[in-house]
Amino acid sequence: MGKKRVMVPVEKLDLSAVKYEKEVIQAPHLAGFLFKLFVGILEMPVIGSFVVSMLKKQNKIEELLLNTVIPEAPMFKPEFPPQEEEPVISTLDEDGKPEDRVDKALKCLPHYDPIDRVKSDPSSPFRYWKIRDYAHAYRSRHTTPSMVAEHIISIIQEFNHRKPAAPLLISFDPEEVMKQAATSTQRFEEGNPLSILDGIFIAIKDDIDCYPHPTKGASTWMHEVRSVEKDADSVSRLRRCGVIFVGKANMHELGMGTTGNNPNYGTTRNPHAPDRYTGGSSSGPAAIVASGICSAALGTDGGGSVRIPSSLCGVVGLKTTYGRTSIKGSLCDSGTVEIIGPIASSVEDIMLVYAAILGSTPEDKISLKPAPPCLPILSSHDNLNILGSLRLGKYSPWFNDVFSTDISEKSEDILELLMKTHGCEIVEVVVPELLEMRTAHLVSIGSEFLASMNPDCEDGKGKRLTYDSRTSSALFRSFTASDYVAAQCLRRRIMHHHMEIFKKVDVIVTPTTGMTAPLIPPSAHKYGETDMPVTGYLMRFIIAANLIGLPAISVPIGYDKQGLPIGLQLIGRPWGEATILRLASAIEELCGNPKRPMSFYDVLKC
Repeated sequence: MGKKRVMVPVEKLDLSAVKYEKEVIQAPHLAGFLFKLFVGILEMPVIGSFVVSMLKKQNKIEELLLNTVIPEAPMFKPEFPPQEEEPVISTLDEDGKPEDRVDKALKCLPHYDPIDRVKSDPSSPFRYWKIRDYAHAYRSRHTTPSMVAEHIISIIQEFNHRKPAAPLLISFDPEEVMKQAATSTQRFEEGNPLSILDGIFIAIKDDIDCYPHPTKGASTWMHEVRSVEKDADSVSRLRRCGVIFVGKANMHELGMGTTGNNPNYGTTRNPHAPDRYTGGSSSGPAAIVASGICSAALGTDGGGSVRIPSSLCGVVGLKTTYGRTSIKGSLCDSGTVEIIGPIASSVEDIMLVYAAILGSTPEDKISLKPAPPCLPILSSHDNLNILGSLRLGKYSPWFNDVFSTDISEKSEDILELLMKTHGCEIVEVVVPELLEMRTAHLVSIGSEFLASMNPDCEDGKGKRLTYDSRTSSALFRSFTASDYVAAQCLRRRIMHHHMEIFKKVDVIVTPTTGMTAPLIPPSAHKYGETDMPVTGYLMRFIIAANLIGLPAISVPIGYDKQGLPIGLQLIGRPWGEATILRLASAIEELCGNPKRPMSFYDVLKC
């Protein structure tokens, strides 16, 4: 038995005595046949339990849960204290029409000059087409949604025939895409587009329902036990705005991984370096946006699954406050750490898609009491003054704990630019109990995943999961009811720590990930791989937003010495999306134009 550890009540914790403890994950890196063999051992009745127990002890999981007295009561889902209204914002009606919210969001954006945006000077630096560029092209008859659809279909079909397989989409129906595009084209010909999003092409992660496509979670069997009869709430809201859905995007199987590896259908490649991972689990959504094929995509984020691939692929990913967007109609719709969020190539496109999909469920309105959703008015003269008043929290030992100093140095450069350009104040803070936070999140998301999968796994479907998912399931099955309750007690402590920090700062700033896109081992194609140290680096700064439900955004800020994208993460107060969007837009402007990915397609062709 381990020695009993007693935590002091959270309000009595002495922050001056807190020492940063580097995360050292002890687990083997396995791929290929050795990985297959390891999973076989894990699933043996006695030996498997022993191996899992040893791994838990080596990584202090038992010490933090079984042997620790935690004085706080459990918090089974985020509980947010009341928040002050953000300044210079436009409030949106979450119960109103999504197209009306999108129209209001459009008015928040800076002035749009179509002449400057569509000029095709070969010497001009690379930039992504924005949603407003597509809307202008449609309205001025330069092209039509049907013409763009033809380009996209040919690209997707080319991807689907690559060897080895590396699909962006795993459910794709060209006829359905052309049918949607023809309807949108007709609306433009009649002068009646539904919104600025009419004719905009969006991909949907394969754990979110988008009728008539099946939802597989990139597994080989989920569609056999779960039928799709209608759109998820978020998809339905986008459809009302005239969005064209290209299909269901590839992902790490059932969201249980951070690289995007998928032996079932093939692993999506990073558009900036095809020998590297996109990050996961929203691998397909991030890659299809970074490649220029779609303006935006929807992903889910239960452990960084929107922000990690956005960072590794050089695009923008928004994780909303827990409960801000409905997760009904997704595979994770009963979890306490997951949200549905947008991925796009620019902050303004994130704002437009976010405005369409937001809206809490009736149950969350009762339990969470959400503040009214709002957006920053980027077109306001007061916007610069608000930026200058922002206090940005930085925990330096954590901030600098990265695989490559390129990440921390580039992130530090951006903070200095924000100080010099806008007068933002950088405040040193302490984020205590980071190891406890990671453990609480692991137990929470793992237990909730297993609870949703148990009926099917007991029915024999568990053996049809990838070896990666089976490894995770073996760990999750070892968690007890008391482990889960202890994790929720830690959740309350972590919430207290962050609410205290937000009394001193407006935003917590970190790199999004502790490393840039990792290489895909050739041996990982057939059976997948397990590499927990890499997972640790990818999730280093991710967890708080999921465990305690805070909003966070990843915005690209440049590249490492290998030319791989680096993302900066902004974590906001509960319901504080407007503040992080305002700051993300300023950072985007400071960073200038991105570089063209190796795999990029100009589907607009203005």
